[in-house]
Amino acid sequence: MSTNENPDGIGNNLQPENVAEMYRNIFRFHGSQPRGLDFFPKSPLFEGRFGRMFRTLPAAHFNQKDLEKLAAAMVAKHEDPPTSEDEIDDEENQGIDAGYTYLGQFIDHDITFDPASSLQKLNDPDALVDFRTPRFDLDNVYGRGPDDQPYLYADDGVHLLLGRELTGVSDDKNTHDLPRNSPSTGGRRRALIGDPRNDENVIVSQLQGAMLRFHNNLVDWLKRQDKPSLKDPKKLFEAAQRSVRRHYQWILVNDFLPTICGPDVVDEVLPHLRKGTSIFVDEPRVKFFKWQKEPYMPIEFSVAAYRFGHSMVRPIYRLNTELPDRQEIFSQDENKSLTGFREFPSNWAIDWRLFFGELRDNPSAKGKDRVQKSYKIDTSLVNPLGNLPGVIGGAIPSLAQRNLIRGWRMGLPSGQTVARYMHLPVVPDSQLRVGKATEGDHDKNPLLTELSPNFKDNAPLWYYILAEAQQAFKKNATPITLGPVGGRIVTEVFAGLLLGDQHSIFHRPDWQPIEDVTSKRGFGVSEFIRGAADPGW
Repeated sequence: MSTNENPDGIGNNLQPENVAEMYRNIFRFHGSQPRGLDFFPKSPLFEGRFGRMFRTLPAAHFNQKDLEKLAAAMVAKHEDPPTSEDEIDDEENQGIDAGYTYLGQFIDHDITFDPASSLQKLNDPDALVDFRTPRFDLDNVYGRGPDDQPYLYADDGVHLLLGRELTGVSDDKNTHDLPRNSPSTGGRRRALIGDPRNDENVIVSQLQGAMLRFHNNLVDWLKRQDKPSLKDPKKLFEAAQRSVRRHYQWILVNDFLPTICGPDVVDEVLPHLRKGTSIFVDEPRVKFFKWQKEPYMPIEFSVAAYRFGHSMVRPIYRLNTELPDRQEIFSQDENKSLTGFREFPSNWAIDWRLFFGELRDNPSAKGKDRVQKSYKIDTSLVNPLGNLPGVIGGAIPSLAQRNLIRGWRMGLPSGQTVARYMHLPVVPDSQLRVGKATEGDHDKNPLLTELSPNFKDNAPLWYYILAEAQQAFKKNATPITLGPVGGRIVTEVFAGLLLGDQHSIFHRPDWQPIEDVTSKRGFGVSEFIRGAADPGW
């Protein structure tokens, strides 16, 4: 199969010697192509792994050369980061901390991959309807459970296994790596976890580790309640798993969605959150994400809207204040690179106070202690994402090009077509620019139509969602969230998946996070991190 026919470079040869390479090609950086995604029905198919949110809208037509030109324009030129960590980077989004980029990646891995399915179904179109309905159920953490995957669990079948101790954070002495294994002596030590993609970079790997620790701490908290019903290890595990899932779902609707999509969009779709009621009193207003029996995964979400996070990636991060240097997201030198699927240095424990400002007593700290921000949601990706390492990028190393070609091949409608269908304001061509949302670049960025007249009133959906968010830019300090189209799609899909899951917090209106891990502001990702770090709550 030629590169043009298969933009991801995934082959069909399943000989043993090729499985490892295929495996690496599947699990892409932050938004990998899940199994069955090559099949995108145009019929009114509601059930199944993947489907269409806007089934009646026509596919946008593009010239591949135009998409390649747009992709090249979306990748920023290489720039050395500020030498002083006191210096604020113009590309930073002052409204979103850097940790949300990787929380978004973790969430993506929870809903777009079924670890029970086999590699042989990679190119099987029928696999789409055979996979389970997506849910926020943390199968990327729990796998198929202690009975089916006991190697993920301690001998008691209740606690999740942790890896070696990590150092570098004085306030968290219990940081652990993921459990790891190597198929050969001296080989790369891969993580033993429910979804291998959660080891694809050091940051999401340690977020997975925090989830393991939160589960274990919650197990111990439940044991201290000394309830007779929890004496049975199986019932104890089920109670802990159920509680962790609900805490996680609480973070999604009360913290992640308002941060990424803006509180106004979330309030419009989920009025019960602001009013403190339930979905049975104030029903969610899900207008576009419809299904008959069970939710599916809309390709407009997975291939376009939810790939907003690619623009939020920074080229360099500080992991903790004890390290002399910051680390690059990709580097030829693994001692400087955050690339995963390996055992990284043991002093690379993440100080989450550098990634989530709510964890800091002094959010305005400077230098090494400064809270890192995500990059802005705009039409620019940092330079390393234009030249992904071969183990990640395959035949097409540009992440922007991969996204644009994938959306085209999936037959997605244009951004303008979707906006009109949703009765939302359409961004005019005169305001659709390509490049960074900074004071130094904004007015110099080329118009999309200057790259090709074929883009007139015909913007690729993924690009359009980024450009729509970029319309909020005024000055470098302007916080930027998703715009009306992108924010609505993301919020409705999250809401729809939770509504379709009879076990979710939407169907348990009386449930509240455990008081021992709740702060004055409530419960969000920062409280979750504290709960993972503190075994005594």
